[in-house]
Amino acid sequence: MLEMSNIDHVGIRISDRDKSVAFYELLGFEMIADGGYDAGHPLVMLHPAGININLLGPATARAGENILMDEKSKYPGITHIAVKMKSAEDTRAFVEKHGIKITGERSFRGTETIFIRDPDRNVLELVGPGPSVATLIAEQVHSQEQ
Repeated sequence: MLEMSNIDHVGIRISDRDKSVAFYELLGFEMIADGGYDAGHPLVMLHPAGININLLGPATARAGENILMDEKSKYPGITHIAVKMKSAEDTRAFVEKHGIKITGERSFRGTETIFIRDPDRNVLELVGPGPSVATLIAEQVHSQEQ
């Protein structure tokens, strides 16, 4: 087994620096370094919760499209980032107040989840308090096996 401690950061390819930075700043991220965006290096953004994202760009094809989620053909790759939220109600109120479109939602055993998209249609899953999604899925699968 390879010993791991946590995810260090998530890299997200973007097409419009200003729109993407503004979106992630609205969510509470702060840009702490520009590693050379125009040369394809990251804009390092850090959230007070310790979540680190690297915005990479500029994208050179199909700006504003997400081939991993929006196309009928299913390509391999990371499809979304799921973030555990402290309050489902406060999260929904924030998203609605700021005019961020909710593109999906689900409620499962008391865990409320909404999905939003960044300016390039990258998916963020905002998971409310309760059991982890891994626990919920495992319990569902195991209950069906019995």
